[in-house]
Amino acid sequence: MGMTRIIAAFAAAGLASLVAAEAQSQPYPKKPIKIIVPLTAGSPVDVVGRLVGNYLSAALRQPVIVENRPGAGATIGAKAVASAEPDGYTLLHTAANHVIAAAAFKNLTYDPFKDFAPVGATATSPYVVVVTPKLPVKTVPELIAYSKANPGTLNWGYGLGTSPHLIGELFKHLTKADIASIPYKGGANAVTDILAGQIHMNVGTTATVVPLVKTGRLRAIAVIGEERYADLPDVPTMAESGVPLSFTFWTGMLAPAATPPDVLQKLNATLNDVLANPELKASMAKLGLLPKPGTRQQFGAFLEAESRAWVRAVGLTGVKID
Repeated sequence: MGMTRIIAAFAAAGLASLVAAEAQSQPYPKKPIKIIVPLTAGSPVDVVGRLVGNYLSAALRQPVIVENRPGAGATIGAKAVASAEPDGYTLLHTAANHVIAAAAFKNLTYDPFKDFAPVGATATSPYVVVVTPKLPVKTVPELIAYSKANPGTLNWGYGLGTSPHLIGELFKHLTKADIASIPYKGGANAVTDILAGQIHMNVGTTATVVPLVKTGRLRAIAVIGEERYADLPDVPTMAESGVPLSFTFWTGMLAPAATPPDVLQKLNATLNDVLANPELKASMAKLGLLPKPGTRQQFGAFLEAESRAWVRAVGLTGVKID
């Protein structure tokens, strides 16, 4: 090899090293980010995850890919993120099922708290209790009375290990209503079956059931939340209906536990920025959702409070999932 070629080779090697070093020094993120949703496609958690993911992609200038990994009460997707490289490129977008798992699953192979770091909450809304219009009940007391007068005839559906699962079981515990439980892989499947007349009752999010209520395909009999829902002003809360039951639907983002603090902070700051975007807020409003910005610490404290509430619910109902 001639001297010129040797010099060129060294120069090329030096340039390659320089490019590699520059790539290493680039701030996070340097490559696409994956958000795993542990619930079915089309579920409210999935819809919010994709909506937020689109805005995060624009803000971070990297593709954000949403991947659904449903099943086993949302524990399959959560386990995948718990086991992922803690570098900020694999995130979990989840809901109350994440903290329910710690209380309800007997053989959980990860810790919903120790194996994750909070990034931030994304959205919130009340739950709505709906029945098929074919059922001759228009209020919660009427539903309870009908179930007891017609034992063994009513059923309701839920996604296994989800908040509607626990809410329904707690409702039955508090009211002694005679309603059979039917588990589904995801809540969307339960909605399909209540529309087809296969089941009689469902606990859903505003995003899922309110459009169906407004078109008359479902009947809302109660809102589960601290106050009435603006789009259903005539529907009383569960507490107003005589049942002391109040939970809130929420969604949020988590990362593997050992993710660097500076990466977590950048994700949180960017997430809060996009949640303040008027277009995103308008899109959420159409789904009956409110954006829920806040610090990582606030989200962590919220998760702990949620966990205590769901532990109490599991203790009262005795629900345990293998």
